[in-house]
Amino acid sequence: MKPTSAIWATALLVTAAGGLAALGIGATNKAEAAEQAVRIPAAAYDPADTRSSATAILAGGCFWGVEGVFSHVKGVTSVVSGYAGGSKATANYDAVSGGDTGAAEAVRIVYDPRVVSYGDLLRVYFSVVTDPTQLNRQGPDRGTQYRSAIVPTNAAQAKVAQRYIAQLGKGGYYPRPIVTRIESNKGFYRAEAYHQDFMAANPRHGYIVRWDAPKLANLKSMFPALYTAKTAP
Repeated sequence: MKPTSAIWATALLVTAAGGLAALGIGATNKAEAAEQAVRIPAAAYDPADTRSSATAILAGGCFWGVEGVFSHVKGVTSVVSGYAGGSKATANYDAVSGGDTGAAEAVRIVYDPRVVSYGDLLRVYFSVVTDPTQLNRQGPDRGTQYRSAIVPTNAAQAKVAQRYIAQLGKGGYYPRPIVTRIESNKGFYRAEAYHQDFMAANPRHGYIVRWDAPKLANLKSMFPALYTAKTAP
């Protein structure tokens, strides 16, 4: 479970394997990491976009890992952790953590469609970032704020998302039905500063080691053509 304050986040920083064991977490092995990924095909419908910049909003559980993965995707120029939906008045971690604001932990991704397509981003999302069969939860986190949701920023993105979900559902790539929602864009609010670039700043944090580092490893192994060691700001 994630911290409810920057102080608790700092307290959970782990600097040795013994510390992880004390937390009951343990190092994630390669076999376990592999189990967290699903090999799916590229989006069959993914029209070219000749713009130099576009924005995507995705929610897939704790935003630490979602941001951490997408910041290593080629063509992504910026990733910001924040809250999708809800209202500006309740767009803070304490309120959203209650699960009744309507907001989801999400990331806003700015990318170059000439380098990486929206369909490519969704393929990474469905393959290594989120489990689309988990309703209102991801991994150890429970609540509507951790739901799997796609928030298209235009009609073209909505069409790609709709067709891709249908394609994946028909293909039977998951053991259970896909419950990922496609939601209207009701606003995105930047999260507190200590949430930004959390994985990069805290690579030995217990939660990152257990739940998010394997996702980044899966990105690198499954999509070498999309992976970049250099992180987007």
